Amino acid sequence: MKLSTLIISTTLLGAVAWAQTLTIKQEGIGYIKMLGGTLKSELQAKMKEDPTGITAAKFCKERASSITKEINAKLPEYASVRRTALKIRNKDNKADATDDKVMNAYIKAIEEKKYSPKDAIKVVEEGGITRIYKPLFVQKACLKCHGTSVSPKIITLIKEGYPDDKAIDLFEGDLRGVIVAEIKKH
Repeated sequence: MKLSTLIISTTLLGAVAWAQTLTIKQEGIGYIKMLGGTLKSELQAKMKEDPTGITAAKFCKERASSITKEINAKLPEYASVRRTALKIRNKDNKADATDDKVMNAYIKAIEEKKYSPKDAIKVVEEGGITRIYKPLFVQKACLKCHGTSVSPKIITLIKEGYPDDKAIDLFEGDLRGVIVAEIKKH
């Protein structure tokens, strides 16, 4: 009788932990959508307004960081959301070791043809913080500022704001980076 009680208790504790992780994951996805959706809609509007990409590049330079701060100001104290990449443009978006590991795992899965959009969201728990990762892939419009043949005007604009820019020479479908939601245990 005691063994069955132990098995049931262990099973219930596992189910509770799984449900908490799922809830945190869903919360993180919501924050990712807030940031990603805001930036994407603004960029699409700028690209529609000016197909050369110059207006979009100016928008990123002038507003992307402040939009990230504005979104974070709306989140609970225990949560934050940010962008990062292996090839960064803005040094404030520098990846840490965990970010690097997750992004390299995405790249490896893509190279081995094991990547599946249904498995795109990654959850990493570290020291009281749960990170939820969503990959960002280079789309055709991204190539105006991140591709292999960026216009001289955009290159000048980028170099003025980001002299150490590494976010170039990308191709459509490449991993551009990730949006990361971080949720502290509370």
